[in-house]
Amino acid sequence: MSDLLDDVVAAAGLTVFGVAATARPVGAPAPFPFLPGPELTDRIAAVRARGLDRVVLCGPGAGAAAIAATLGLDLTVLDTADPHRVRAALADRLERTVVVLAVPEPTVVADAHRRAFLQAFEDAGLHDVGRRFVVVTAPGSGFETVAREMGAPLFLAAPTASALSAYTLVPAGLAGADTAALLAEAAAFQTPPPPRAAAGFAAPAPRQAEPAAEPVLPGVALGETIAAAVRDGRDKLAVAPDGTGIDGLGPWIERLFGDALVTVALENPSSWGHEGPDVLGVTVGGVLGRAIMPGGGINPDLSVNGPLGAHLFAWEQAAIVAGAAPRPTGDGDALLHRLDSGVPAETPALVEGAIEVYGETTATTLIAAIDGLTHTVPPGGRVAIEAHLDPGGDAAAAGVRDALGGRVARAVTFGWGPRNASGTGATLLITGAVTNDVRVPGRPYTFGELQAASAAAPGDGPWLRLHLTDRATGIEQLLAALGG
Repeated sequence: MSDLLDDVVAAAGLTVFGVAATARPVGAPAPFPFLPGPELTDRIAAVRARGLDRVVLCGPGAGAAAIAATLGLDLTVLDTADPHRVRAALADRLERTVVVLAVPEPTVVADAHRRAFLQAFEDAGLHDVGRRFVVVTAPGSGFETVAREMGAPLFLAAPTASALSAYTLVPAGLAGADTAALLAEAAAFQTPPPPRAAAGFAAPAPRQAEPAAEPVLPGVALGETIAAAVRDGRDKLAVAPDGTGIDGLGPWIERLFGDALVTVALENPSSWGHEGPDVLGVTVGGVLGRAIMPGGGINPDLSVNGPLGAHLFAWEQAAIVAGAAPRPTGDGDALLHRLDSGVPAETPALVEGAIEVYGETTATTLIAAIDGLTHTVPPGGRVAIEAHLDPGGDAAAAGVRDALGGRVARAVTFGWGPRNASGTGATLLITGAVTNDVRVPGRPYTFGELQAASAAAPGDGPWLRLHLTDRATGIEQLLAALGG
């Protein structure tokens, strides 16, 4: 990556190192993501004034989680049916809890969460239960009706994956984020920076006025660079925090780019997967200027630094420019069908310690089964790890990505299930024993059964499922087998 000033694009406090500052053609205006008006911030403040300061978000939460991680907010993202996660959420400070249902349309999992919290509030003898819910949904959705019946605060918004929409800003704002500041940082992009002047001398005025070249915005340059990299065969985007204050953007960026390219959220800039002939390495941070990379001279292809709101806007603009489309988030009829049909009983292909291996394999050891799966992945493909576990209690499972990445010359992604991985490759599912299931009120199934049904459809391509009969022991055993 060059250090030349000409390779730096700057606006709204955000700098992007490693992209050429080339002007867009005249007549091709830069795309601007939609930004809500100040009335959203005012409504969030009014709801927050009710005094419920423990926020649980039920719905896709990558954007809100990134804001919470960066700003240090008390925000619980509940986008899983894992019974251990659900039980812990139901037991924590109920009297101070507000539940945000933030989905364009009701999903099976979000509705299960709503039912569980409604029952928990009533069992705790809490009054005025409706005020303990906030609903963010699309006009005309089933949750709009639910909100009106409950008397819950209602925010209507068009379906979007934007982190600058009510779906993200409402839960983040209720948890204490300064949403006005985030929107102001983003709105600064709507005033493009002036064209860069040559340094050291004053150019003579032209005899005839010439149209000024349109300045390049960081998000536009970022998107064009990513699109050019994909055209050149670099279809893996490896995103890592550089340690200067912007955390958790990787999973949100993965959702933002959808199937346009494989996005790998790295633990740090030197983690496995940060380089390769098909990888575009990017670091994100909060300082202005190129950050000093940890790990001894790790130089990413791109480095993006600046305020959080500017990051959110620039990355969304980059996704638009690159032609990306976010993945859908609904669980739909297929999940209900699997629940009605029941998850068929399976016989493990092999058992090793606290891990049962399911799927088509003739291997006689755990590591041989995993290696056999990764060997099915062609060059340029990816291995997607999908953990249907508790992101809180089983957080150590996230280390499997880096451990497996050290064994294979392929992109390795990790996500808490259910999720839809993009790109050609294989899927490694991880499930765990349920020791204390939670029934979904008013429904003939439990959260454990709902989670099992979600994990029963790994998608296209080869797959294996590792079932941990003891979660903590199984994760420790898996990491040891991978050398992590």
